[in-house]
Amino acid sequence: MTSVLILVENLPVPLDRRVWQEARALRDAGNEVVVICPRMRGFHQPYELLDGIHIYRHWISEEAGQVTGFLREYASALLGEMRLAWRVWRRHRPAVIHLCNPPDLLFLVALPYKVLFGARIIYDVHDLVPEMFEAKFGSRGPLYWAVRLAERLTYMTADVVLATNGSVAGIAQERGRKRPSSVFEVRTAPAISSADVAEDPALRKGRRFLVGYVGVMGSVDGVDFLIDAAAHVVHERGRRDVQFLIMGTGPEYPKLVAQRDRLGLQDYVDMPGRVSDAFLFTALRSIDVGAACDPINSYNHHCTMNKVLEYMVFGKPQVMFDLREGRASAQGAAIYVARNRADDFGDSLIALLEDPDTRARMGREGAERVRSELGWERSVRQLLLAYETALRRTGPAPLKRPEAARTEPGAGERYDPN
Repeated sequence: MTSVLILVENLPVPLDRRVWQEARALRDAGNEVVVICPRMRGFHQPYELLDGIHIYRHWISEEAGQVTGFLREYASALLGEMRLAWRVWRRHRPAVIHLCNPPDLLFLVALPYKVLFGARIIYDVHDLVPEMFEAKFGSRGPLYWAVRLAERLTYMTADVVLATNGSVAGIAQERGRKRPSSVFEVRTAPAISSADVAEDPALRKGRRFLVGYVGVMGSVDGVDFLIDAAAHVVHERGRRDVQFLIMGTGPEYPKLVAQRDRLGLQDYVDMPGRVSDAFLFTALRSIDVGAACDPINSYNHHCTMNKVLEYMVFGKPQVMFDLREGRASAQGAAIYVARNRADDFGDSLIALLEDPDTRARMGREGAERVRSELGWERSVRQLLLAYETALRRTGPAPLKRPEAARTEPGAGERYDPN
């Protein structure tokens, strides 16, 4: 049995759905899996054994939104991760250390174990951090180039890279200078069965249509565009028959609630914060249209948004800003808005709501695309192949590949609303 350590800083598990699905797939392949993550968002136990996976959680100073806050957050996180990594090493002796960004600083935790003990390093690129930094702060000053350096050092440390999509895989080969044979595309596809989920008409609040959003609420996620679009739909277009359900939380959540209230949308926009799996799945079954409001920029062009695939799993059409990887995922299951304008987004929502035949066709196309091309089972095969490639160069036996990995959500699992 191979022992694997997964390091993740920006979300706890099991809330981080990608990391949790990877951990469960590696466990199902017959391996001991250990995760180090922060204490936050309702997950505060220092240690937990959940579904056979060891979870160690460390304290962080805050969930930051500005540069100084990020520095405090990452400094406190690194100290906690270094302390717990040593504890994990003494107890579990992991042969592989799996780094999940952001930030691109986790190589500092893993490097001593690579140099001293021969541990293999897998770099799981959730986000292109330099592009994310530029999108958040709009500059290429000294801190931007420090972020680029950290990314470069992480690529140098890594033996194998996991990319969420083709754009990220291309960056890993070009900017990261990794050989194609060491880069594996592991998409963040939902492992959800929607068959037994029923609608809840009460979520419509008596209105004809329901528009849904699920995701993180940070400075680059564009939820402010969606709230402005709702104001356009309700106030400018005079539509009193559309209800909005915006699920999730994050650093911008209080500001977004204040924006909704300032625009007089309390009766039309529900913002329940983080929700349970049961509520989320019911909501996804109940909505007429999903909203993917991440704005057009160089960072978001490279991102595969979880919400895009989640809407598709439930056969729901969606409106999104025209992002390269968003279009690559959804193809004909979405309407694409060419400009970062809330009124254009709102008008597209109305047009789709008023066309039930198009909604039905787009929903079917999205659901079929997830089943045939974007399902999690395909990503599991790539994940295990990546681990086999890393371990082939060391002493431990390669991971055995199970006939059917158990990837359905399990008891106690939370869902990452992004």
